[in-house]
Amino acid sequence: MSAQVVVGDGSVGAGGDVSHNAIGRHSQVFDNRQTHIHNALREVPWPLEVGNVPNLATAFQPRAGLRAEIDAARAQGSTTVLTQVLSGGGGVGKTQLAAAYAAEAARGETDLVLWVPAVEVQQVITLFAQAAVLVSAPGATGESFEDDARALLSWLATTQRRWLIVFDDITDPVGLTDWWPASRTGSGWVLATTRLHDASLTGNNRRRISVNVYTPGEATAYLRTRLCEVDAAHLLEGAADDLAAALGYLPLALGHAAAYMINQDLTCAEYLARFTDNSQRLGQLLPTTADTEGYGRQIATTLLLSLDAAQRTEPTGLAQPALQLAALLDPAGHPHALWNTPSVLTYLAEQRTQLTGSTDRTGASQPVTSEQAEAVLRVLHRYALISSDRRREPRAVRIHALTARATREATPGEALSVLADSVADALLHAWPEPDQPHTALATTLRTNTDYLHRHTADHLWYTSTRHILFRAGRSLHDAGLYADAVMHWGQLVIDGQRILGPEHASTLAARTGLASAYSHSGRVTEAIALEEQVLVDQEQFLGPEHPDTLTTRNNLANSYLRAGRIQEATLLEEGVLADRERILGAHHPDTLIARYSYSGSVRVAGRTSEAITLAQGVLVDQERLLGHFHPHTLATLNALADAYSDAGGFGQAAMMREDVLHGRVRVLGPHHPDTLATRARVVASNDRGAGKAGTVNALKDILADQERILGSEHPHPLTTRSMLADACWRAGCTDEAVTLRQDVLVSRKRILGPDHPDTLATRASLAHAYQEVGRAAEAIALAEGVLAVRLRIHGIKHPDTLDAAVSLANFYAKAERVDDATSLLEHALHFQERAANPSDFAIRSTRFLLAQYRKERLGRPNTSPARTSHVAALRPAERVDRAKSQGPD
Repeated sequence: MSAQVVVGDGSVGAGGDVSHNAIGRHSQVFDNRQTHIHNALREVPWPLEVGNVPNLATAFQPRAGLRAEIDAARAQGSTTVLTQVLSGGGGVGKTQLAAAYAAEAARGETDLVLWVPAVEVQQVITLFAQAAVLVSAPGATGESFEDDARALLSWLATTQRRWLIVFDDITDPVGLTDWWPASRTGSGWVLATTRLHDASLTGNNRRRISVNVYTPGEATAYLRTRLCEVDAAHLLEGAADDLAAALGYLPLALGHAAAYMINQDLTCAEYLARFTDNSQRLGQLLPTTADTEGYGRQIATTLLLSLDAAQRTEPTGLAQPALQLAALLDPAGHPHALWNTPSVLTYLAEQRTQLTGSTDRTGASQPVTSEQAEAVLRVLHRYALISSDRRREPRAVRIHALTARATREATPGEALSVLADSVADALLHAWPEPDQPHTALATTLRTNTDYLHRHTADHLWYTSTRHILFRAGRSLHDAGLYADAVMHWGQLVIDGQRILGPEHASTLAARTGLASAYSHSGRVTEAIALEEQVLVDQEQFLGPEHPDTLTTRNNLANSYLRAGRIQEATLLEEGVLADRERILGAHHPDTLIARYSYSGSVRVAGRTSEAITLAQGVLVDQERLLGHFHPHTLATLNALADAYSDAGGFGQAAMMREDVLHGRVRVLGPHHPDTLATRARVVASNDRGAGKAGTVNALKDILADQERILGSEHPHPLTTRSMLADACWRAGCTDEAVTLRQDVLVSRKRILGPDHPDTLATRASLAHAYQEVGRAAEAIALAEGVLAVRLRIHGIKHPDTLDAAVSLANFYAKAERVDDATSLLEHALHFQERAANPSDFAIRSTRFLLAQYRKERLGRPNTSPARTSHVAALRPAERVDRAKSQGPD
């Protein structure tokens, strides 16, 4: 007997395929990103069956010819793992074949059988991670799904134990590229199923095996075995061959037909007669021209006959509307909670009244209860029209894609509007706010929204239910899926302009969403251009105080800040804050967002103390209203840490960032862009763990994740590369550090512009590196350029300008230009002491350096004429011109 770890429900209709897409809540392993497994070191109870291998259908046919082809392909394997990809249309029995092999392996000498639903790559990673812990794979800790999944791949590649991995229903071959197992010992085998005929599934020791319908003999044998096993041999009556032929030998169609015959006590001849008699009517509902997958009208007819039987089963009159509702959603599954929403219960009640005429004493529709909704799901499950299993949340209710399509095509067009509105309202009702702590649920709701939109064409745009499309866009943004968000919002803009017109509020809102996605994906210039246009339109058509207008103004200010246009950002956010406080009140969530944004601009503008006070006030209100782990609260805490760091409170900032990291891992997950950015800052500022070399390696790992998720030119990975350069410098990797800083400078100048604060910070950092490696002239040239730009942008009193002056003074001193260094420090100290928010740490440092240089000046002559003008000392324009040829800017 194998130790079985059950993941989801394994039931499969006779001969049919089914997708497995979730982790059972009551199984031994439950996919919850807030739960970690810590039992990596334990005795493994071999053999293991991980995942849920589907049960073989009653009367399963061995399909000897097809199995011989699969076995022959497997026999060609070498020491490298061989993979067979069972490829074919829906309903041809791919999953059943794979399940038969898995069951045989579990009964034989195979140590590990791993059944992996592969509709989404994240499902593969999650189950791999769980298996890694169960087999005690070296390096599997239960802390990171992706790390544990890679630990399993390493274990599979080297273990002597025999194993079989089944990837069921692959839909994204490219995304799966890095997750195909390999075995250097030749002890493993991979079997995969897919509907795709894609070249990416072949090569690399993978061979595609085409799976088609039953042979005539297999189809007839199936019917005979299926009916005889339930003591219903009398239903055969010599017409089995004809019925199999009429059904096109399709395994799924045969399964439905047999189930219907058993439930209704119909012989093959009687069933065939009904099939023939109803063909004209069903042919009109399901024309061959709509059958793009080549299933033919036979399977659609079979599905509708089963639906007729389900419609007559208690609770009567609910099966058809329930199936119509499920058919608009993702076949891979939707949350069971949708069936307990007011809109779904109302829809079922109204549709039952229309179909059966049953009303209460007042003539109104009799209400449908949650218990009745559950009962109709069980009826549909019984007739193999859907699969309902609460253990598979958030994809508890599933419908085969073929069944869903047949149902949609049989739904009258006039019923579609009410049906679509009901589904959209149900999705909105079930959508948590915020949804980041519920990653699997949020993903499921987004995919179901996509299917709903796809199946209802433009209908959602004509009613308020269009808000579900906007909610899905915000969810993509909140999940850090910025590239997907850009595509989503871009399509909404196109649709809104086509359907509602460019001046409609929803079209303008879609353009705002697209601009925000641009901004967060690093395309700030495009974001600003679009936001400026939208703001003009909203002020004209909606008014300057409309909530959407204020949101766009706030977003535009944030984009200005990302672009380094600090003064414009500060002025705009100051106005937004004043308007929101006046209109909404000081403690409205939108007002808190405005206060948070304004504090960030104030901080970048050099008003550090004011920024700290503002952020502290926002944090108190957000923790009281939203809770400590709300994403907005964590963002404010992160901003407060930045402000404390600017003020020299490095210890407080470090503790706050640790708190932010803990919260973001918990709420957003370990691979969210914000989590990765926070982890990079924490690692960069803390060398106590793995030491300097460990810091370098950790930052490289974070950088790889960021570049994979965001691309190499997004601001987040550029910031991490800059921190990596600093870490390399501290670790003694001088050449690598200089090269990294040079690369970052080139990228930031090209992406952000030469005057962006991040670009200036990189130029200053590179100047320090040049100074330390003996490239003094290049260092001075860079530092003088930085000071000149900061003077032009910020003015003399800004902390960043004064920091640039102090740095340049140090370079002068090391070049024996002591008089220039002393003069520059004297004037920097003058403005530091008179700044509105002086940094004590900075003032003490400047005083110390000034005293030191004054002593040095007494002991040696200056190598160049001193500048006596305060302004000239802080505006070294001539030096910049003179140094242009001495090094890169």
